[in-house]
Amino acid sequence: MAGAKAKSDVGILKEIAELLNEGTELNTVLGEVLKRLLNITGLETGWIFLIDAQGDYQLAAMVELPPALSMDNFAPMCEGGCWCVDRYNDGRLNKATNIFECKRLEDAINNKSGETNGLTHHATVPLRAGNEKFGVMNVGSPNKTHFNKDELALLEAVAFQIGTAIKRIRLAQQEQELALAAERNRLARDLHDSVNQLLFSLSLTARAGTEMADTPELKDTFSYIQDLAQEAQGEMRALIWQLRPRGLENGIICALAGYAEMLNLPLETNVIGVSSLPGKVEEALWRIGQEALGNCKKHSQAELVHLTLDTSSSGLAEMTIQDNGTGFNFNPEKELPSLGLKSMQMRAYSLGGNLQIISKPGEGTMINVKIPI
Repeated sequence: MAGAKAKSDVGILKEIAELLNEGTELNTVLGEVLKRLLNITGLETGWIFLIDAQGDYQLAAMVELPPALSMDNFAPMCEGGCWCVDRYNDGRLNKATNIFECKRLEDAINNKSGETNGLTHHATVPLRAGNEKFGVMNVGSPNKTHFNKDELALLEAVAFQIGTAIKRIRLAQQEQELALAAERNRLARDLHDSVNQLLFSLSLTARAGTEMADTPELKDTFSYIQDLAQEAQGEMRALIWQLRPRGLENGIICALAGYAEMLNLPLETNVIGVSSLPGKVEEALWRIGQEALGNCKKHSQAELVHLTLDTSSSGLAEMTIQDNGTGFNFNPEKELPSLGLKSMQMRAYSLGGNLQIISKPGEGTMINVKIPI
């Protein structure tokens, strides 16, 4: 590493540590650290794969990838297998090592799918903190086919710093999510104990006023107030459910069935596979299902709704909500027509999933969401 001669290993580690300590958004931090590492070591190309417990990987950061690897929005880096990921998953990759030839680059050369700019080899190093593993970092340069022991030791030290930062950022995100859940619970309690009780009192008062009124006009006025108060109570109960769903501790299907019952919406459920899901996936499916059931109640005039949760496919949770209501004109080529539908789509996209809507007037509506688990 030519640049490493001008800067001591300690200086490099200090500079990387300072950069890691500044960041809170994971992919941004990884991209900046990788760029800085390549700059100060004189290497030209690098990429980071984050790998989950199931062995599935995602390209989290990349710097100066050759055309053969960056074509079609980095498609060669987002599909298929390679030796470094395979060795990581089967437990053989425990320290920084030379990968004598990169399989992705080798495939690109054999298939003549694009320029590799002289890059054929890379070093690979696992990202870890203690016994926890998070993925791999790969670095290389054109015409460089071997990394010596000192270079690998430096990369291993940097990778350990990155792994520690990943753990810190993820713990911070978990704390934020717990704090958000606690705030939602507090708000739900406050709404139930204050606003909901006031609406209940208003409904009782209006009912008493209706019985005591001595003119038809006054009776109608109190009756109207009572109807408004009861309608507001229904909206408040739905809002409290949105903030703190009862039954979610027993699973997403139980929570959505309870929500449908609260809406007085007939619901048939079907579960295929194991219904236990990661917290983030369960939360997203709950919010998407909640919005879909709310739409069924408000807009579709559905007499029956079918809900299916399928986790039988490896690494995928699929939820389908289909009603027999009025349906609407939907064109997938155009922008989604409501904020609620956009919110559902963004929740799925944020976890690497997708959402499909099928609807026609008189033929009901189907919402299908797929999220990796």
